[in-house]
Amino acid sequence: MFFAITRATFEIYFSYKFHGVTVGDIVKTFLYGIRMDASATAYIALIPLLVFIINWFTSKKLFKTIWLKAYTWFCLFCISLICIVDLGLFTEWGSKVSFRAFDTLYNSPAESMSSTASSPVALHLIIGLTLLIIGIILSNFIIDYSFKKPAETKQNKIIYSVLLIGINLIILRGTLSPDPIDQSAGYFSDNQILDIAAQNTEWNLANNVFENLRHPYNPYCFLPTAQAKNIVDETFKVKKDTTIHVLNTDKPNVVIIQLESFTADVIQSLGGEKGDAPNFEKFIKNGILFNNIYSAGDRTDKGIIAILSGFPSQAIRTIVVDTNKQKKLPSLLTEFKDNGYTTSYFYGGTSEYMDFDNYMADHKTDHITDEHIIPKSEVGSTWGAHDNILFAKHVEYLSKQNKPFFSLIQTLTNHEPFVLPVPPHFKGKDIADQFRSTTWFTDSCLNAYFEDAKKHAWYKNTLFILVADHGHRLPKKTSAAFDPAKYHIPLLFFGDAIKPEYRGTTITKLGNQTDIAATLLAQLNLSQQKFKWSKNLLNPYAPAFSFFDWDNGFGFMLPEQAVSYDSSGQRMIYTKNKNASKAATDNALLHGKAFMQQIFTEYLAY
Repeated sequence: MFFAITRATFEIYFSYKFHGVTVGDIVKTFLYGIRMDASATAYIALIPLLVFIINWFTSKKLFKTIWLKAYTWFCLFCISLICIVDLGLFTEWGSKVSFRAFDTLYNSPAESMSSTASSPVALHLIIGLTLLIIGIILSNFIIDYSFKKPAETKQNKIIYSVLLIGINLIILRGTLSPDPIDQSAGYFSDNQILDIAAQNTEWNLANNVFENLRHPYNPYCFLPTAQAKNIVDETFKVKKDTTIHVLNTDKPNVVIIQLESFTADVIQSLGGEKGDAPNFEKFIKNGILFNNIYSAGDRTDKGIIAILSGFPSQAIRTIVVDTNKQKKLPSLLTEFKDNGYTTSYFYGGTSEYMDFDNYMADHKTDHITDEHIIPKSEVGSTWGAHDNILFAKHVEYLSKQNKPFFSLIQTLTNHEPFVLPVPPHFKGKDIADQFRSTTWFTDSCLNAYFEDAKKHAWYKNTLFILVADHGHRLPKKTSAAFDPAKYHIPLLFFGDAIKPEYRGTTITKLGNQTDIAATLLAQLNLSQQKFKWSKNLLNPYAPAFSFFDWDNGFGFMLPEQAVSYDSSGQRMIYTKNKNASKAATDNALLHGKAFMQQIFTEYLAY
């Protein structure tokens, strides 16, 4: 009953996502959710059942009756807490609470708390407290907390105990078949919000934690191993290894500016809102815009690996926190260092976030500027120093470099809780306007940065690469985890190092963050061989495709069709082109499965 109440809470809270859904569909979420609810209940009931049996076979009560009330209330508290955490995370990520949320909290507690600071904390606490009170009241009506020992013979006690444990285990497994219940039990609709609502949040979380803590294995074995590898290899093949040379120098300085949450929805030229990032439009007119680029995943730890190492997101895993694996990855930092460049990393927060500092150290980064060496008086948010401070320090540092340099700047102001050191540009108080204001601020800081950089000699020989770390649900509040629109991001090559005839051009080839590595190295006539998951966007013969994933699914995009697949429900949940042929849709899905399988295979092999 309590699980049904938390499901109703989820559906009421996200009622705006259930537009066009019938009452019958809502009822089905409860009917299809019963098996998972019963399974989760059986797990919870297992301990009281064993205590009852132990007490039944002893002459004295080994456990006082108060323990059952305490246990029940504790379970109700945990379920209520998980429910409100799920409300916040689903709002931000578009997926249910999972192991990744707690893994991120463990690795970076302060930053994780800051990420949820924009959530309506008071409302969530009220919801959680209300749920807990309702649960306690219901439990007092339903559960007899007094312990009574039925008078039975020892033989009957054994029979009944075995029977009770057997029934509980059957309910726990959710089926009489050899294979126990899995997440797909709640899937019944082509509308994913209904399938998500039918899931039991606690069962899903426990299963996800177990899967992540067990000995690593590949959960994405869709195809024979050789077939998956062959599909990926064939997809990256090019008829001719060439490139359009857009730079006026073979050895430019390179600065990658990784823009926090700079979704395409704030870039007018990419179909986004007008006025959110007005300076970016000016940069586009003087740079090379790649307008059909998608992020590897939905978090910064996925994006930084995709940008620097050209390695796709691994969905349920994040390689950057695994030192033994990430240090084996190729990296642009290492490539440039080995070719005579000085390398640096600038971030206004702590570089320990998600072990970024270890990655930088393992890939030959000469210098790191982060919150630890920025004066405390200049640290203006819970995340760290604002973008204006960071950009100023970057110009100051680069102006002292004598050798060609490669540098990564990671911005942060456009991250929850959307705190600004200045009055907001957009005066609205809702969270979308807060996001617009921090976007506008970062955009203005970029403009000031370039104006400052132009005063220095190194500017004329520098290629700036502006790219988002990932997309965002704001400001439009429309993109679900499976929707490619959530992953659409800007990629802009900018600066005086670009030949004048190429400034103001647009490259429409479909691509990904992972393609930055091969595209950049080809311009410098350096080998791209180590970056096997990266393609050269400036090679006219390069194939057009993009891959992204999230916690329990992936998407694959081709010019003629884009699909998304839910790995938990084992079903396709999105097709972009409704008029595409079945062969085109099947081909996109086959490629997505091959990519997801092979990416995880290589992740495990590192």
